Amino acid sequence: MKPLGPVDQLFLWMERRQQPMHVAGLQLFTYPDGAGPKYVSELAEQMRGFTQPVAPFNQHLLTRLGQAFWDEDSHFDLEHHFRHEALPKPGRIRELLALVSAEHSNLLDRARPLWEVHLIEGIQGRRFALYSKIHHSVADGISAMRMSMRALSTDPEERNLPPLWARPQKRREASLPNVADMASGLARLSAGLGAQVTTMPTVIREVMRSVKRAKKDPDYVSVFQAPDCVLNTRITGSRRFAAQSYSLPRIRHIARVMNCTINDVVLSICGGALREYLITQRALPDRPLIAMVPMSLRQDDSVGGNQIAMILANLGTHIADPAHRLSVVRASVQDAKQRFGQMTPAEILNYTALTLAPGGLHLLTGAAPSWLAFNVVISNVPGPREPLYWNGARLQGMYPVSIVLDRMALNITLTSYVDSLEFGIIACRRTLPSVQRLLDYLEKSIQELEMAAGINH
Repeated sequence: MKPLGPVDQLFLWMERRQQPMHVAGLQLFTYPDGAGPKYVSELAEQMRGFTQPVAPFNQHLLTRLGQAFWDEDSHFDLEHHFRHEALPKPGRIRELLALVSAEHSNLLDRARPLWEVHLIEGIQGRRFALYSKIHHSVADGISAMRMSMRALSTDPEERNLPPLWARPQKRREASLPNVADMASGLARLSAGLGAQVTTMPTVIREVMRSVKRAKKDPDYVSVFQAPDCVLNTRITGSRRFAAQSYSLPRIRHIARVMNCTINDVVLSICGGALREYLITQRALPDRPLIAMVPMSLRQDDSVGGNQIAMILANLGTHIADPAHRLSVVRASVQDAKQRFGQMTPAEILNYTALTLAPGGLHLLTGAAPSWLAFNVVISNVPGPREPLYWNGARLQGMYPVSIVLDRMALNITLTSYVDSLEFGIIACRRTLPSVQRLLDYLEKSIQELEMAAGINH
């Protein structure tokens, strides 16, 4: 038996009916050339032949004297974990997203290994999908995505590839944090603050400088500036998932013309989409929404170690003009990068803990409603640059399905794939009605930026 670490146990502790703590991914495939009408059924039979899962898919939870352990499941039942399903007609993407929304609302059974894979057929255009979910105590969202990617191939002719649960995995890799990682990380950082006391003069100086500047500059992001918003109210267990692909060359063209980064453009179009959505809900705050954004601070070509910070970005939702909004977003991101550029890695970690820990306390307990550090999490994760295949079927799209928490009812995660940006939007269905409209508002926001940049199609 292997004991769970404190962070993984925290994800179990945080889970309740209205707050499932699993992450997932939706992969959309096109049939290979020459595939017959029984192609997916034959694929399902092939997958059912892999009855011996590898770690971590063969492990279930045991509890001894209050300590949780992973132990190999000696009564593993593949039928519980693998489902072959068909969409109701007409088999549109709308029906697919409805199915994923319903499945993502359901808790995983803690008496069994904490994962499921759904093979879904009946999608228009000779397509099928895989929806795979795994508990956050087993893998974080980015690690889960990497597991799924390693199960695919760059060779369209390769066959007999095993399913996700039967492919040996590398040990968990470090990755970008998401909102749940942030909450657990803050607890660990705060607990270890005394051991890093030498960083405190710089940390305190930067916090005070940030607060003073925010008093003079309304667009500057300091601590606890996030406005009260419908995004930050209580949630239910019902989920709504929305997903769509957008052209990466379009985003890259805007960034080049407007002299900013792709991530600046992504944050700006999210700000524009959220502005439109909240206006339709009659819930747009007067002050701008603040996003928590995992951001790489690496300024060289090295690959070792982690140089990741969680920055607070002004989304400019109070600004109607798209070019002006983009300039505010860009300035806020540059300010955060410049601030961290003058600090050591230890100082960056402690600065993040000091500024976000009270907001994390509110996120977990609701005990500090005036200490809202951010309104939404927006994560942009680099993905595969070349087409991938699974047993001859081409991967057409891949969409992250993340976690929402009480008082954090929306999560926007996107990844790149070849020439697309793949957006996965997950929200509490009751708290944020008709959240799928964000997909249309994202496209509208892209078009407005193209017009502002003088880009004609």
